[in-house]
Amino acid sequence: MQSGKFLSWPAPPLEWTGHTSGISCICYSPRGNHIVTGSFDNTIRIWDAEAGAVVGEALNGHTGPVRSVAYSPDGRHIISGSEDKTIRIWDAETGAAVGKPLEGHTGTVRSIAYSPDGQQIISGSGDKTIRIWDAETGAAVGKPLEGHTGTVLSVAYSPDGQQIISGSDDQTIRIWDAETGAAFGKPLEGHC
Repeated sequence: MQSGKFLSWPAPPLEWTGHTSGISCICYSPRGNHIVTGSFDNTIRIWDAEAGAVVGEALNGHTGPVRSVAYSPDGRHIISGSEDKTIRIWDAETGAAVGKPLEGHTGTVRSIAYSPDGQQIISGSGDKTIRIWDAETGAAVGKPLEGHTGTVLSVAYSPDGQQIISGSDDQTIRIWDAETGAAFGKPLEGHC
């Protein structure tokens, strides 16, 4: 920067509007060209990341607030988890629902994620469990992973897809074998 000259800042941010209630979750598409949001208005919206404009109509189907959203690794699908205790799969291009809702949790679906290869979906819930789902058929894979004593607030796969991690309001982190569902060692503690 030369003396007396200032760097110019980008234009003021756009005001993105489209939901009728608060936004509870958000994520970028794998290519970064779209953003998906879930809201307490029970809908999901897709946005053009550069223009800040809504793309298409709201994705409707949940009967409760949407608490988690994620894109598939290839960007072709969006998943959403809701207080209605279901997970829904959507076509990212058309916004159409893909198959029936995934059912099995008895509490709010608070966190969802795709496996790195896009073959499976994991979900964490207020019912204190983690579930694994076949991303193509929507069928549950194995039994729920149990061990947390509080709501499972966050789930993720390791980059190689071999492990699952989960965080809970029981103030612990757990690591699981993605194939067998077995827990690795003791819960990680330290948060209070």
